[in-house]
Amino acid sequence: MNFTGLQAKYRRIFDDSRAWKLLRADNAPIILSFLASIFAEESEVPFSRARIDLDAELIRLGELGVWETDTSAGVYLNLWIKAGWLREMDDMLSKTEAAEIALRFCKSLDEKANMTTASHLRIVQEAVRELLVAISTNPEERLVLLEEKKAAIQYEIDQLHAGVIVELSAAEQAERIREIYQLASVLPGDFRRVEDEIRMLDQSLRVQIIEADTTRGDVLQSVMEQETVLENTDAGRAFEGFFQLLCEQNRSMEFRDQLRTVLNQPAADHLTPPQKHFLTQLMRELTRESDRVFKIRRRTEEGLRNYIESGWARENLAVDRLLSRLERTAVALRERSLNPRCLTRLSLPVGPVQISSPEKIRLRSPDEKLDTSGIREKKNSGTPSFEMLNILDTVRIRHVAEKARAALARHGPMTIGEIAAIHPLTAGLEELVAFLRVAKAVGAASMDRQEKIELHDKQGHFMRASIPCFLLSAELFPENPDNLNI
Repeated sequence: MNFTGLQAKYRRIFDDSRAWKLLRADNAPIILSFLASIFAEESEVPFSRARIDLDAELIRLGELGVWETDTSAGVYLNLWIKAGWLREMDDMLSKTEAAEIALRFCKSLDEKANMTTASHLRIVQEAVRELLVAISTNPEERLVLLEEKKAAIQYEIDQLHAGVIVELSAAEQAERIREIYQLASVLPGDFRRVEDEIRMLDQSLRVQIIEADTTRGDVLQSVMEQETVLENTDAGRAFEGFFQLLCEQNRSMEFRDQLRTVLNQPAADHLTPPQKHFLTQLMRELTRESDRVFKIRRRTEEGLRNYIESGWARENLAVDRLLSRLERTAVALRERSLNPRCLTRLSLPVGPVQISSPEKIRLRSPDEKLDTSGIREKKNSGTPSFEMLNILDTVRIRHVAEKARAALARHGPMTIGEIAAIHPLTAGLEELVAFLRVAKAVGAASMDRQEKIELHDKQGHFMRASIPCFLLSAELFPENPDNLNI
């Protein structure tokens, strides 16, 4: 592509890219620092909490003379949502792909590139070798490649049997673990891209329904076709690949254990605390992100179904046709050289709408009025009720994990039933499920049998349950309870 073509390409990206608009915003450092800080521990935060935090920061920045503004935090958050840097759903805020790209770009400027050419070459060589084996249609070529790979593995095995252990130097360990972080840091961006593509799919289908007077069958067929297109995109394939990995419990647990072991090695000291924390929470974060994608997919499907079944599509189509008639009437008046400010007796079947002249026509869809006749003002109470406190009295999984670990450290390996004999379960099935989640999280060995447990709920009712038998030990628990993926 020549200079003119490249210039046009980059000009288009400059005008259209939301990430680029964020980076060149007047207060980009403040916006990016707020996004990075509020989403440091969570991928979703309540809108109210974000507004309170931003209000506090705006006051502090005003006192320092850095950013003096009369605009409220809620207005700024809505502007950022409209700009495509934040996304709001069910009163929860999350970053968009544009914000993720901008933050990753700024982080890459601050972090030095420690991966050497040799490291890059090794990754490329391994990828080429794997691809060559996968795409080769010649059985002899595949056998040769696999035999070479087998010979290399056998050589390492023979070296270990001979007592020869090749250790990586400190520099090589630092390079390898930073390489792992660099590869893992781009994974959340795949989920942001899938979210954006699902929302664009929803929008395009609604526009298609309005513009074309199609039947429900045609709409459903279009939905299925668009879903197939979404699965074949780069982001869709990345998500499907991760979901398949997540469904393979043994492989997922193996990866989680291996990652935990690597982070407990001295090589992890070459990572910064934020990088180490990111890798520690990697599987938990990816699982949470995949749940968000499924939630958005389900919300989109339900919204489209309600949109089709409720008749809103036909109502919007009727409004669109009526607006077209209004536009054609206004254009016809203009073509006849009539004064648009002259008074008319124009009457259209649109309900109680009064039009004194064509200039007063507003071509927009009418908004539904909110009926507030039944709403009565009620003073908020500063004292929580007994019902509220009773609802908040739930089982804390971390407390269950700490109680189980203390019992195992004192009495040795036990099953959940044996732990329950020492510490009776008094919170019902919720507490029993918490013990099962802890057993899954630490990778407890399954005994391939069932065990019966007696427990009581919060009201004192007796219950007896039959659950899979897991053998737990204190050694399975990490030193830091925050590292448990529960």
